[in-house]
Amino acid sequence: MLKRNLWKLTLSFAIGLWAVWTLLPLNDRPFPEYAKSQAHAKTAEFAALLKEASARTASKQAPSDFVALKQIAKETKNDLSQYYPNLDLGDVKNIERKNNILLDHLLKESKARLQLGLDLKGGVAFTLEADEKSLAELPEYQRKEKLSKAIQIITDRVNGLGVAEPLIRPIGANRIEVQLPGVNTKDNPEVVDSVKKPARLDFCLVHPTLEPKAGVETPPGYEILSLEHEGRTGEIAVEEVFVKQRPEMSGDVLEGAHARPDQYGKPEIILSFTSDGKKRFAEVTRDIAQNNQRSGHTGRLAIILDGKLYSAPTVREEINSSTAQITGTFTDRQALELANVLNNPLDVPLQVKEQYEVGPSLAEGAIASGKTATYVGIGLVAAFMIGYYSLAGLIAVISVTLNIVIVLGVLAMLGATLTMPGIAGIVLTVGMAVDAHILIFERMREELALGKTLVNAFHAGHDKAFTTIVDANLTTFITSGLMIVFGTGPVKGFGITITIGIFSTMFTALIVSQMLLEFVIFTGFMKRMIMLNLLGSPKWDFVKRGRVFFIASWVIVLVGVIGVVVKGHKIYGIDFAGGDVVNMSFTQKIDTDKLQSVTDKAKLGEIMAAYQIPIGTGMEVLNIQTENGKADQVVDAVTKAFPDAGLKVVGKSTIGPSIGKEIQWNALMSIGLAILGIMIYVAFRFEIGYGIGAVVSTVHDVLMTVGIFVLAGRQFTAPMVGAILLIVGYSINDTIVVFDRIREELKNNPNLKLSEVINLATSRVFARSILTSLTTFLAALALYIFGGGVINDLAFTFLVGIVTGTFSSIFIASPIFYWYHKGDRTHVEKHQDVKPTYEWTGSSKASE
Repeated sequence: MLKRNLWKLTLSFAIGLWAVWTLLPLNDRPFPEYAKSQAHAKTAEFAALLKEASARTASKQAPSDFVALKQIAKETKNDLSQYYPNLDLGDVKNIERKNNILLDHLLKESKARLQLGLDLKGGVAFTLEADEKSLAELPEYQRKEKLSKAIQIITDRVNGLGVAEPLIRPIGANRIEVQLPGVNTKDNPEVVDSVKKPARLDFCLVHPTLEPKAGVETPPGYEILSLEHEGRTGEIAVEEVFVKQRPEMSGDVLEGAHARPDQYGKPEIILSFTSDGKKRFAEVTRDIAQNNQRSGHTGRLAIILDGKLYSAPTVREEINSSTAQITGTFTDRQALELANVLNNPLDVPLQVKEQYEVGPSLAEGAIASGKTATYVGIGLVAAFMIGYYSLAGLIAVISVTLNIVIVLGVLAMLGATLTMPGIAGIVLTVGMAVDAHILIFERMREELALGKTLVNAFHAGHDKAFTTIVDANLTTFITSGLMIVFGTGPVKGFGITITIGIFSTMFTALIVSQMLLEFVIFTGFMKRMIMLNLLGSPKWDFVKRGRVFFIASWVIVLVGVIGVVVKGHKIYGIDFAGGDVVNMSFTQKIDTDKLQSVTDKAKLGEIMAAYQIPIGTGMEVLNIQTENGKADQVVDAVTKAFPDAGLKVVGKSTIGPSIGKEIQWNALMSIGLAILGIMIYVAFRFEIGYGIGAVVSTVHDVLMTVGIFVLAGRQFTAPMVGAILLIVGYSINDTIVVFDRIREELKNNPNLKLSEVINLATSRVFARSILTSLTTFLAALALYIFGGGVINDLAFTFLVGIVTGTFSSIFIASPIFYWYHKGDRTHVEKHQDVKPTYEWTGSSKASE
């Protein structure tokens, strides 16, 4: 047995060890301590440098030890790589650039592999303002278009930097707010700067004859720009040139850009022009070439990004080409960053108007309650599994624990940021991951009831559950995959987490659990499988009752839809509808969850409260985001509720939705395509009648969940989009289990009517459906009881979705399948190979 399972044991151990290794370190390490621990040469000298850096930080000469060390190294031209002979920094000659690469590496390595999000750890936020001069002459619709384009470009840049779940939205008519979780200006200045860059790309003429030097005045219409050249030994030479202020071309002539090494291995940027850009580039170079012939001088065309001169190559002849190169003295990393920025050029300049360090938006009490909900949810699931399935349940708990570690490990490897909604998603994924184990255990129960030995029941149970587990997870994968492809922000984040969970669940259930269960059975440690049997197989006529339940449930759906229509835009929270922002000074800090309690009692709707420090002021303010038109009411309510806090309004503004039209459309498209993909898969894997039943039950679950959510007086927020999509996956997962059993019973019972087969199949999976729903329900219930704010909304959605999903798989999907085939078994058999194969067999009696 050990030899047969050696590969499983080795693989499980290797993946588990990798996941744990990927997660380490679990917490951030202070940069000075980590930098000191990694220095392997001249350690005393380096310790003195760190001491000097700490002194600068303490005296406010530098914002952090990281920046202070960078400043000291630059001032003294100290090559810090001498203290780290074990690190390969490549063939970088320039000392300053080498130091930057080294310090960036040390800073990154000092951080925990799995970073916390803005709601747990805080981050950086800044407000960008579009240049009013560039927008003044445009009509209103074009102003909105340019601002919308700017938001999309910044979103693309943030996604390119790997910052998870950023918040990017319009404020007023010409401002954009950006919040980056897990980022701060002290330790990550490059990240913040790269997002803020307007990235205006211009191609300008260099004066062909004049150079900036003593006695030479700047020609009218020109400005002086500097071009850096790196020498072979790393020294930087600076060349100054006169550059025409009015560009010959702008960034809209570009189709794209990418970085690659040139023939000498140095990084360069390849620019690809549009068809119009190619023509314009040919015209500009033709004019320069003709001027060369007239003046006898060689002209140059400068490439300028954000006012900085990156290259000024000479032009000797007309260049009628669809590509061009930017060469310069940048590293591979700088080349990649430059290509990323060039691929997202803005045609409207942006200026930083405000910049904040954002404190955690969830109070310490809310974070603690979230952790409690996590522990209680997982604990309830574990207790139920062990109590119901004894030793087999313990094996399932071990498997699910490894599942969680793998999911977190992969998230850490991807550089994801963990938020409270993400934690909630993991907890609920735990509840659903138990499904595969319950399927196997209930199958084994059936085999044992037939009189099989424990060994034979083990093999038969796994064999019969395998197809169902694969089908159920693949249909969920269709949903999560579409979230990743078409979703953004929270939708994409949910999709990634669920997708990881699908593969880790299949691995742990079909390999790890099977290996452990086989070990305890074949070694004789588990001689019989002790399981509770509280539900059994009810002998109900599910098909007959289906019509009544179908009508009743769709009446509830209709009521919910009417509620949505009546409430209209009131169902949208700040994430969708935007709102007002109030900044308040204070003398006494107030727990933010207490603020929400005050506004809840006053029925003022959703608020989002966080403490912020405007950079440069050092004064912390309370930032409260409210629904449109409710700012004054919220201020009055919290001021009266906390008279000793010294609350005073220091600023007001209006914000736009963080979930823009494109994200809303992507979410709706994800749902539509998920349902379509599920129907196609089920129709291909089973038969079209199953596909129609699956789609109708899924639509039923989504509409009922949304309706009940709205009727309960709740509002849609960003994470709710992912929650609704997850319900689609959960609903179809449960439905597939029922359908798979119907298909099996059709083959095993050729003489039963279609209604009898459906009733038999449904009764046999009834216990499994209820048990699976119960485990997921317990996890969601813990989140609902202990979690606040967004977590409570997510949990409420799942509680409703679990009930509706279980109900529809039994009383909606199967009856739809039955009605589609008009209750005729032969109609099913025409579309699917479910009929048993008969063969002639001989017997001793027949031959007598």
